[in-house]
Amino acid sequence: MPKITFHNLPDDKKQKLIQAVKKEFSRVPVYEASISNIIKTANIPRGSFYQYFEDKEDAYYYLLNEMVLELNNVFIALLTKHEGNLFEAMVDLFKLIIDEDENFYLLKNSFSNMSYKVEDKFSGIFSDYHNSNEKIEKISLYINKKTLNINDDREIFFMMQIISAVTLRNFVEKFAKDLTKEEAIKNYIIEMNMLKNGLAKKLE
Repeated sequence: MPKITFHNLPDDKKQKLIQAVKKEFSRVPVYEASISNIIKTANIPRGSFYQYFEDKEDAYYYLLNEMVLELNNVFIALLTKHEGNLFEAMVDLFKLIIDEDENFYLLKNSFSNMSYKVEDKFSGIFSDYHNSNEKIEKISLYINKKTLNINDDREIFFMMQIISAVTLRNFVEKFAKDLTKEEAIKNYIIEMNMLKNGLAKKLE
């Protein structure tokens, strides 16, 4: 996590540094990123960087964490918009994340070089407690449970684990295989519909 000196920076300097970090990690994956490029863009001495972050990985995961917090709020807003319809909210979120906006190349580099730690970070979009087995109490408040074949919040947790895994795999496939937006959305909707409808045929 960033050091206290980073949090104590004036907002304009903090934002300038964050944009420099984002620019570098949008250019290349974290293992190829250069601290020299970050400090040049931010116009700070090299020593100052280490007053704010432990290393480039620390800066990278801070950036991902901030993005995930924002996407978690977006996810809740989409659940509200769709009156708790989980699958409609998920499809809208998927479309939003693969859209070619200012975060596109950062996301592409992250999903194309997925590690367990990156996957764990992004799973936080769908849960308040993505690093533990706690119930997803906040998220569950926004889900219309009447439309789901679940019995309690514990089952919601496991359901979201499954949906999260499928969603993250689709992100990886979209960016790693350079699928078009249309192809990626089509594939994702097929998989979400399969989950929604159930995989086992109901026998007479």
